[in-house]
Amino acid sequence: MNKKNGQVINTILIVIGGGLLIYTIAVEEPQKYIQIIGFVIIMLGLYRATNHWVETKDDHKEEQGQQEREQ
Repeated sequence: MNKKNGQVINTILIVIGGGLLIYTIAVEEPQKYIQIIGFVIIMLGLYRATNHWVETKDDHKEEQGQQEREQ
């Protein structure tokens, strides 16, 4: 899976988890299991996004080095 698709999946997980949490706040009788599932999904998305950012934090330096060598 390339980097861009990974970020899209992470964003979708965060949005779905956030949507579930907002839904449980909006209804009159919130269901605890939906809240737990929403929280787990949002945390999974955040965990994956953080790992992606750590892996790619120095990518811009490598790209600059390649551009300087080409010139």
